[in-house]
Amino acid sequence: MPQRFAPYLFGLLLSGMMSFIVSGIATFRATGMVDGFFGLWIGAWLPSWAAAFPTVLLAAPLVRRIVAAVTRSA
Repeated sequence: MPQRFAPYLFGLLLSGMMSFIVSGIATFRATGMVDGFFGLWIGAWLPSWAAAFPTVLLAAPLVRRIVAAVTRSA
């Protein structure tokens, strides 16, 4: 894959991992360890990922600017 796609791949993987973890925690807190928990979790994760991926892509430039503004080079 060409290097120019790196930010998109990063966003895809980061949003997938983070939404997977957060949706799992939220699903567990809402339902406990019930029969069919994994199916409920995946059912919550997929739409969460669909929302998280474009959010990461849109938020990343803003977050980079904020980090640059509050940090300084050594």
